[in-house]
Amino acid sequence: MTTTPIANHPNIFTHQSSSPLAFLNRTSFIPFSSVSKRNSVNCNGWRTRCSVAKDYTVPSSSVDGGPAAELDCVIVGAGISGLCIAQVMSANYPNLMVTEARDRAGGNITTVERDGYLWEEGPNSFQPSDPMLTMAVDCGLKDDLVLGDPNAPRFVLWKGKLRPVPSKLTDLPFFDLMSIPGKLRAGFGAIGLRPSPPGHEESVEQFVRRNLGGEVFERLIEPFCSGVYAGDPSKLSMKAAFGKVWKLEETGGSIIGGTFKAIKERSSTPKAPRDPRLPKPKGQTVGSFRKGLRMLPDAISARLGSKLKLSWKLSSITKSEKGGYHLTYETPEGVVSLQSRSIVMTVPSYVASNILRPLSVAAADALSNFYYPPVGAVTISYPQEAIRDERLVDGELKGFGQLHPRTQGVETLGTIYSSSLFPNRAPKGRVLLLNYIGGAKNPEILSKTESQLVEVVDRDLRKMLIKPKAQDPLVVGVRVWPQAIPQFLVGHLDTLSTAKAAMNDNGLEGLFLGGNYVSGVALGRCVEGAYEVASEVTGFLSRYAYK
Repeated sequence: MTTTPIANHPNIFTHQSSSPLAFLNRTSFIPFSSVSKRNSVNCNGWRTRCSVAKDYTVPSSSVDGGPAAELDCVIVGAGISGLCIAQVMSANYPNLMVTEARDRAGGNITTVERDGYLWEEGPNSFQPSDPMLTMAVDCGLKDDLVLGDPNAPRFVLWKGKLRPVPSKLTDLPFFDLMSIPGKLRAGFGAIGLRPSPPGHEESVEQFVRRNLGGEVFERLIEPFCSGVYAGDPSKLSMKAAFGKVWKLEETGGSIIGGTFKAIKERSSTPKAPRDPRLPKPKGQTVGSFRKGLRMLPDAISARLGSKLKLSWKLSSITKSEKGGYHLTYETPEGVVSLQSRSIVMTVPSYVASNILRPLSVAAADALSNFYYPPVGAVTISYPQEAIRDERLVDGELKGFGQLHPRTQGVETLGTIYSSSLFPNRAPKGRVLLLNYIGGAKNPEILSKTESQLVEVVDRDLRKMLIKPKAQDPLVVGVRVWPQAIPQFLVGHLDTLSTAKAAMNDNGLEGLFLGGNYVSGVALGRCVEGAYEVASEVTGFLSRYAYK
């Protein structure tokens, strides 16, 4: 089994909504944010090897657009965050470089095509927000965009049955996932008839139980947390993980009150004209590309050309006496030294912690506190006739996928109907299912073999989706990510602020943090975060020029 550290997929809470329950329309599963993940090699080991090698300055011919003496920016990590930051910045600051310790760009976006199947082993899809669509269009991928059916149902397993999640407000009175008392409790809580906020940071479980009741938490939000973060909602921070919903109560006194206030503010604020180049997705859907998510990092990499350096392992960063930073890399050509006005670290927090420790012990300690649990992606295929008759519509399996609450006696976190979601993902007559397993509540998957993981997933699916006596599945791909999705636990934002403040206290101006533990774990949030970080860096560089 191939194992690589990872840490997007769309987050059900990340889009603004006109209704407090509209986030239920956006159910998505397992957000593998494709942020650059360095190989699991001890940085001190790199430092030792570098100390015996002859150092030299990178030749100017190897850096497009500027002299070797000083780059405007070095982006450490060529995952989707690092690549998108470079894509945004390169128009105004072409004298930059992106470095990646591994031998390929794209982080943990892992699209595989073989034997008529096309599947993802990291992020699976994205929500087509305007920033995400802008990035795709700017990279020349507009004609390669594929969008899922906005009417595709989502399901939650409850009491042995896959039950649809309401897709619109008119569905709320009729869906059978919740009881009538549970629906009434949720409605009254949403309008503000519930206990007041406690005055301290709440977990997702505490916030949802207080505002919407136990049934909403147990039957909707708990499985969604498993699907979005592979996390434990009793430990995840509502403010950090699902800030837009948290803010509704904070600003409006209740979820409904905050929703109305947000609608009023949006209606009173003139909207900037929408970029006419962008497609207009219909309804609440998810997107990918014709040949999978891999097309996005490939397109950006091609645009960067020689500005992208692969198999470059960063061994140290030091402050330069003349301002800016000195970076030392171990590369296939030997030790390379770079001088840069600014640096963006988009590697995982634990990697950034090791590299930054000589510059700021306090920042390094803070960054070492974030937890990344393991997650497995198990992709298997069945013949169409293996699907239970009651799950078929017009003879086909239709829908986005399903989520499984921890209380329902299954180990698999959720299943995406890959061959139903996007075209040309499986041969005719076959169903392709992407299943996620593991997470914060089940780190024991690291001790299981590939065949054991497939057995668990197959056993679970036969309880609700696959006929019990169906033939064994075809194993298409199994990938285990030992360090998968950063957990936005209670205190996450404070810890991140501590790291940034420590960097500032140590005079590390021009050194920025990026990636999914900063922006959010959804692929779309990583792209949106890339625009935000690029704006910060360009602002710094514009001030730097006048010093």
